[in-house]
Amino acid sequence: MQHSPSPSATLAHASGLTVRKLQVDLSQGFARHWHGGDAFLSQYYNALSMSFPVGEQSFIDSVRDGLKLLPESPENAKLREAATQFIGQEATHRHVHILYNAHLEKQGLVNRWQHWASRRIDFGRKRGIHPRHWLAVTAAYEHCTAVFADGTLRYERWFANADPKMATLWRWHAAEETEHRAVAFDLYTALGGNYAWRIRWYFYALLLFILDAGRQTVLNLWHDGSAFKPGTWWSALKFFWGKDGMVWRCTGPLLAYLRRDFHPDQEAHSAPEAQGQALAARWLADNAKSWRAVR
Repeated sequence: MQHSPSPSATLAHASGLTVRKLQVDLSQGFARHWHGGDAFLSQYYNALSMSFPVGEQSFIDSVRDGLKLLPESPENAKLREAATQFIGQEATHRHVHILYNAHLEKQGLVNRWQHWASRRIDFGRKRGIHPRHWLAVTAAYEHCTAVFADGTLRYERWFANADPKMATLWRWHAAEETEHRAVAFDLYTALGGNYAWRIRWYFYALLLFILDAGRQTVLNLWHDGSAFKPGTWWSALKFFWGKDGMVWRCTGPLLAYLRRDFHPDQEAHSAPEAQGQALAARWLADNAKSWRAVR
């Protein structure tokens, strides 16, 4: 199918990245169980949203600090532009999820994830951890996010019954995460980052993500009053282990990061039209009215 680009889609950059403003109104909020009336799915994704304002700011800071160490040479020009656009995209995501989380607070949910993450970041800053290590952590989290983003765009059932406004928000976020998934990785590599530290920080990030996502989801379900309902945990079981479940669809791509020759944009295993970047481009083209290019 041939797509005609919207006027907002004509902003082109050598890096291939565009900073977009999401055209979704969150001012009126959304239902408590916006994900098809499913408490678990709603509170799981709400938990992820709670991590983003602090997490995205940390990613922005790590890439910005890394850029200061990157020589201003012609061969680095494209990477420098990609990093600048990465910062713009992440800043937009951060803003949208601040609005999202403000409504969660009105619903009576308590965001602990932001405090857990902030304490760890503050500890690392006080210890004077080198910018290259912060980039390794960012690249690790960006890979986790990119894997989940790919599933969000690839498997229709993940958001089939969700409020259309919320499905658009999550798929827009997924498309942009797919677009810039290699930026922190490439910057880490350009600054001399090695395989051993990349893997150490990946295990750190992956374990923390699993722990933080799990306990924030349980906390959300507790405040929601649905923690002890059998249907809640049946939904969780299907989400992780059912058809197109996260365990089946995400384990392989998550483990791919352990390869020495790994790069986020390697997708030789799938046809070009089914690769992540193609899925992201298709979604952005099909939903051009949902966003506006700003840079």
